[in-house]
Amino acid sequence: MLKKITDTILYVGANDHDVDLFEGQYVVPNGMAYNSYVILDEQVAVMDTIDASKTAEWLKNIEKALNGRQPDYLVVQHMEPDHAASIEAFVNKYPTVTVVGNKKTFVMIGQFFPNLKMENTLTVNNFDTLSLGKHTLTFAFAPMVHWPEVMMTYDSFDKVLFSADGFGKFGALDVDEPWDCEARRYYIGIVGKYGKQVQNILKVAATLDIQIICPLHGPVLTENLGHYIHLYDLWSSYTPETEGVVIAYTSVYGHTKEAVELLEKELKGRGVPKVVIHDLARTDMAEAVEDAFRYDTLVLATTTYNADVFPFMRTYLDKLTERSYQNRTVAFMENGSWAPTANKVMKQKLEGSKNLTYAQNEVTVLSALNETSIAQVKALAEELAAAYTPVQVQDDYIDPTALFNIGYGLYVVTCNDGNKDNGLIVNTVTQVTNTPNRVAVTVNKLNWSCNVIAKTGLLNITTLSQDAPFKLFEHFGFQSGADVDKFADFAQTQRSSNGLLFLDKHANSYISCKVIQTIDLQTHLMFICDVTQCVKLSEAETMSYTYYQKHVKPAPETEKKGFVCKVCGWVYEGDTLPEDIVCPLCKHGAADFEPLK
Repeated sequence: MLKKITDTILYVGANDHDVDLFEGQYVVPNGMAYNSYVILDEQVAVMDTIDASKTAEWLKNIEKALNGRQPDYLVVQHMEPDHAASIEAFVNKYPTVTVVGNKKTFVMIGQFFPNLKMENTLTVNNFDTLSLGKHTLTFAFAPMVHWPEVMMTYDSFDKVLFSADGFGKFGALDVDEPWDCEARRYYIGIVGKYGKQVQNILKVAATLDIQIICPLHGPVLTENLGHYIHLYDLWSSYTPETEGVVIAYTSVYGHTKEAVELLEKELKGRGVPKVVIHDLARTDMAEAVEDAFRYDTLVLATTTYNADVFPFMRTYLDKLTERSYQNRTVAFMENGSWAPTANKVMKQKLEGSKNLTYAQNEVTVLSALNETSIAQVKALAEELAAAYTPVQVQDDYIDPTALFNIGYGLYVVTCNDGNKDNGLIVNTVTQVTNTPNRVAVTVNKLNWSCNVIAKTGLLNITTLSQDAPFKLFEHFGFQSGADVDKFADFAQTQRSSNGLLFLDKHANSYISCKVIQTIDLQTHLMFICDVTQCVKLSEAETMSYTYYQKHVKPAPETEKKGFVCKVCGWVYEGDTLPEDIVCPLCKHGAADFEPLK
């Protein structure tokens, strides 16, 4: 297939409807696309080859694209055979071509093609460039996304990111289907283990002006790129994408299934927005794994089997843990006619997973549902549904216990300038009196919200709980509301009576405030506020500054020499820390930096 991407970039890949299992395990009812591209300039570059099953078709596409010209470069971004199997055939047809790769690329070429003789090679380092004429290619290494030799390539002329397996999906290009679902299943199944590495390359991508993304599988992305990048950011940070409960179960004689169906009914009856059921013995296992990462709550239900769990559940748990399953709520249901131990075994298998919150209620079915286990199912449904129940906003309502959550914690302060909502992270909230209820909120003058609050006299305080992920702190603390709309893609909010937003997830209370006095502290403004509304959202522990430092904030990279911001982790490289330094992310000064260790 030959298709024009830009005036000087052509698609030369192929569709494959003969493959039934991609990588020998993923069902692909709509086939696969193996993508390759040609850049036509003063010099010609071919971006990757394709699967051996389509070599002949690909070479014909290349010949048509070249229209009599000879290729100067073959850029090898990824050595997996579905992208690299045609290297030998290409080099044999165009023996003078220069093969471009990194050191690890050429090691793998030697392993896959021990008899291949390459006349010309070019070994590149991270961020090296290659000029083709108008087009300049910059190579950005992306190790373990999802092989160690992977690199991506940015073309500054057409502003194209050649993203290797990044932003790929299952499915051939002649099939019209939504991108999100099959891209999610592809990402979670194939790349999901390497979230940190994907986050690293996303940071590089954020510095580039990208107008087109050309992946090695799936369609070329030309519109609404923010949507795709946002999803990759969620997936790679292990942040739930959608509110809802996934129930993954196995059942031998139908009794565990009956308990699952009862839980489904009870959850839906209590207003849970989405309940997804997977019978692990019959479902596409990759779909069940995908949904566990998509939704924020997972219920595991299985029988005790040979003092372990049923084999399909064991496989499922293995697939979750090997993909670094984390940052979710998990509940457990077990069945056993004697000595039921499935709940205990499932917890043991999840011991290495980070930031899992286990439901307090568990279900134990002794052979079949009875009055006791039915009550346990209903109690579990009540607990899980509470996370999705909208807060009842009442004018002038004051719950004094919500004020007990104020400490040396971390908070999201929200405001609105009349046109746009904004929020920022602060750690300076103090209750100053209880008759009347008053709090003090101190905000750095460099923060955009400071000026908004000073003008409007209104703010909300959301007290964060210990389950708040680092991604939330990045979102509200490491970017300015003057530059971005922080709530454009942030759905976990409601409005209080004063018209401002508050967070209803990862929070244990919110406080609505009216400013009655402003104190100028040179670098900061302290707002003395009357509490106009105060609501307790949960019993979760408050996110203290100490807890954040020890358990939430990632450790800094110790290979660098310099100073690290203790608040957000930004690193200043250098031998001496300037006295007047202000962290560009969280706006804290020199007092909050310490030497890298």
